[in-house]
Amino acid sequence: MNSTAPDGLPPHASDWSAHAGVALMRTLASALTSLEATEGLHSFTLPYPAEAQRALDGTVLACLERGARPPASLPDLVSWCRERPVADWPVDLPDDAVGPDDLLLDPLSSRPTELCHEWADKSPHSALDQRDGEVVRAALRLCREYNEEDAYTEFRRLLVNRPVLTSADAFSISVDHVLDPVKELVRRIYQSVPDSYLRGDTYATCGSCLTLLTPLREGGWWCERDRCRRQGAPPVGRIIARREAGELLQLERPLRQFVTGPGRAEAELEAALVRLGLRVRMWPAYDAYDLHITFPDGWVWAVDVKDWAHPAFLGRSARPVPQEPRYDEAFWVVPQSRVSDRAGYLATYERNRPPQARALPLLTDSTLTARAHARLTRLEGGRGA
Repeated sequence: MNSTAPDGLPPHASDWSAHAGVALMRTLASALTSLEATEGLHSFTLPYPAEAQRALDGTVLACLERGARPPASLPDLVSWCRERPVADWPVDLPDDAVGPDDLLLDPLSSRPTELCHEWADKSPHSALDQRDGEVVRAALRLCREYNEEDAYTEFRRLLVNRPVLTSADAFSISVDHVLDPVKELVRRIYQSVPDSYLRGDTYATCGSCLTLLTPLREGGWWCERDRCRRQGAPPVGRIIARREAGELLQLERPLRQFVTGPGRAEAELEAALVRLGLRVRMWPAYDAYDLHITFPDGWVWAVDVKDWAHPAFLGRSARPVPQEPRYDEAFWVVPQSRVSDRAGYLATYERNRPPQARALPLLTDSTLTARAHARLTRLEGGRGA
């Protein structure tokens, strides 16, 4: 799971902190995601928001120090974010900080990319900083107070499987007694959907990640998930007529990014392993880790799924999987699509792991499933593990 990014940086962070561009990228990404979430990027008008002004001032200074032409204004800087890969900016960044094609804004929609959200999640100045972790911790606290582990599991499934709610959906949740400990929290994290998601009188969800699609002026749809966009035109899933939706609600953006997105990868891995005949328990012991997988001989795997765009951030966040519930082997797992989309993903992860996580392997979901299948085959052949 990626919902509770660790506070601070791992012990080997000094090699990044020496680069002035790291703080600049965090400030800029925080400004972009905060403003997009509240008012929209069109709101970059004078006087600029304080965080946005800091980002502009920092970028101008970095350019002047390197003898490069700086952006003339914040709208000009926004154009850089949309059109110019960060690797080409005249700023001081570590080798693994960005890839050759990384943009902070999507060129079609002008909305923050997942990479931008991951940079912002590391910013101590961000208004959205650690919002996903704050919500998950609140849910854990409430469910523990009620001694209702099932309530937490259903809360997580709700965020993963139902990021969009019609009025009828919201009513069905309001009468679901399993969710009683977290109902007030649920009411606070689902927000009204703006008209920008409408095409005519209908909304559409992505058939892959289940979030709302944004209509494009030239036709077609845009999905906020990088993973979906790289697969081509997003598959249209649920069509929702405005007159039938009542008040349409969607999860806050940080939760869609850091809970729903990784949760879809967790759910897909769960389904693949169940099809193999394995017993899978999701988010055991109040989310100690993501999947508790039991083989027929009692051997147990513990898995945390990390659907991150940035392998260096993932490596720098690596930490051992908690010891309880007990297991025999533990893994971090990333969707195969992440590794396929970014050259050197696994190697970058390994270079950035802190010393205490050197023994933590990162596998793709397809590799883990293949290993599980191979182990079952050995068991069925009577040769054991």
